[in-house]
Amino acid sequence: MNVLLGGRIKELRIAKGYTQEYMAERIGISRQKYARIENGVNSITLEILAKVSLLLDVMVGDITKVIDVQLAVAYRAGENDSSTELFEMLDLFYANKHMYNKLRNNDLE
Repeated sequence: MNVLLGGRIKELRIAKGYTQEYMAERIGISRQKYARIENGVNSITLEILAKVSLLLDVMVGDITKVIDVQLAVAYRAGENDSSTELFEMLDLFYANKHMYNKLRNNDLE
């Protein structure tokens, strides 16, 4: 899952023409940590995910949709016989929903 998210973030960053250094500086983390997120070595926190989405001018769902697509394809192909990935996807969905509501409420205040 980390590799999918990192790859999606990298695609969006490159499309904007930003460097890893630029992203890391704006987010407030080291370039090495940012590179590990893009490479799927480190997990991304919801806080960092929210900062990345704001910086790239996309919604969190635009980043996380790669997970939904990948799992749906695997499920339809009969390749996913583990419920663990499904539960991870549900956890991520509810975490994203919570983050969206939190960000939205901050914008309304």
